Amino acid sequence: MKKLIVCLAVTLAFGWSLNAQDTLSVGEAPASFPVVHEGEVLFEVSAKGNFESTAARASAISIGLEKVILTEDAKFDSFDSFRMGEEMIITYNGEAIFSIFPDDTLGTGLSQEALVKEAVDQIKSHAINRLGVDSIADIVKRIGLLVALILSFFLIVKLLNKAISKGNLWIYKQIQKRIKTLTNPRNRFFTMSRLAELIRLVLRFIKWIFLIILVYALLPLGFSIFPSTEGIARTLMGYVLDPLKSFGSALIDYIPQFIAIVVIILIARGIIRFLHYLSVEIERGSLEINGFYPEWAKPTYNLFKFLVIVFSFVAVFPLIPGSGSDVFKGVSVFIGLLISLGSSSAIGNIIAGLVITYMRPYQIGDRVRIGDAQGDVIEKTLLVTRLRTIKNEDVTIPNASILNGNTYNYTANTTEEGLILNTSVTIGYDVPWRKVHAMLIEAAERTEKLQKDPKPFVLQTSLDDFYVNYQINCYTLEADKASRIYSELYGHIQDVFAENKVEILSPHYRAERDGNGLTLPSKIDETPSGD
Repeated sequence: MKKLIVCLAVTLAFGWSLNAQDTLSVGEAPASFPVVHEGEVLFEVSAKGNFESTAARASAISIGLEKVILTEDAKFDSFDSFRMGEEMIITYNGEAIFSIFPDDTLGTGLSQEALVKEAVDQIKSHAINRLGVDSIADIVKRIGLLVALILSFFLIVKLLNKAISKGNLWIYKQIQKRIKTLTNPRNRFFTMSRLAELIRLVLRFIKWIFLIILVYALLPLGFSIFPSTEGIARTLMGYVLDPLKSFGSALIDYIPQFIAIVVIILIARGIIRFLHYLSVEIERGSLEINGFYPEWAKPTYNLFKFLVIVFSFVAVFPLIPGSGSDVFKGVSVFIGLLISLGSSSAIGNIIAGLVITYMRPYQIGDRVRIGDAQGDVIEKTLLVTRLRTIKNEDVTIPNASILNGNTYNYTANTTEEGLILNTSVTIGYDVPWRKVHAMLIEAAERTEKLQKDPKPFVLQTSLDDFYVNYQINCYTLEADKASRIYSELYGHIQDVFAENKVEILSPHYRAERDGNGLTLPSKIDETPSGD
């Protein structure tokens, strides 16, 4: 491009000398126009050559100088000139850049050669000033500014160190005055010495961050003092300003998407709050829906809340900056891999938990038997159910295994007739069965926490070779105390049968009898054990 402009300028200059049609009379000074660059007049020309006007020629020379000479790698000893006919051609690095005609000297009092020298000197001076080649005084001045900048930096560092030291001491004293818990002798972890060390570390971190910012801010200032290093200053500032500009532009472009995200979040939040209100009202009983039990309110709310959050995330995710980047894709693949590897049993338990919730086989506080575990339900989640046995053992059972097995609930019907507790005794054929029935019912009536209405009843479940199997059945409303009730019932059965001199038999006991007397207690002690 530069060579094209130079060739065009030389060709036009030759055309001016060969095809000049306007001649000036002797002693008439034509109008001159300045060759200007960056507001500074370099020299003036009077001949118009092959241009429409002298002003057009001056403008063309200015453009040629801008493109060819006044660059940062200009060499000021590369100017030269030679005569061709009536014009003097000025070259730079062997290439013609413009010409001086005889008419350019009119009114100047200079010869053509002197005008060429003056023009070249002016161009060199302007180029030197433009490239920042300063005088000794300017260099000394710039060095002084650099030294002042360095001294200012060290002064700021010194003041910063003093401020950090005083701030550390002040904060330590304030904490020592206001936080009394730190002086507790039992608090061995969070002591005053450790707190002081933490404060020092935080302040030191802040100091270094400030110093890094300060150094990076002063470096461009230092490099901008000398014109030859202004490019480095601009580069350093570009490292900060360019990302900030890009960030600001991206932030402005992101405003519509941000508004969309806010709207989605607000809508989702409103839906969740409305669902929470409904669940609370249903759980309190203020709102009734046919076929919808109050205990379903909270799990149903949690289920719909989860679905709303998931759908909101799906709607928001494409609007997040960088959601289509490889990093987000990698994270998505990683999360999907984790879910696929570890969620098969978890999802099965979650689905089973949902099914159990709406099946309503038990509630919190119910006495149940699941598999080999029997106890009170203390927690229900989507994944597991926890029981507490009468021995205070906490048993955790996965919901999937509960769904696949049988569940016995001893509390579900206690609000109506009650739970039927039953136990069996074996009595010989020599004892009338009506007497056995009466004794068992009497033992049940002596037992606390057993219902008098409905009345206990006895069933004969089998007629074996040596005895009859009698089963006493009685009602209770306190299923969670079944173990204590059974223990008390067993004791009363033994007492009643001993009072009536009736021996409780078993097949092994009958077979091993050797003719001795009955094994009945000689005296009944009605004092409870431990009293």
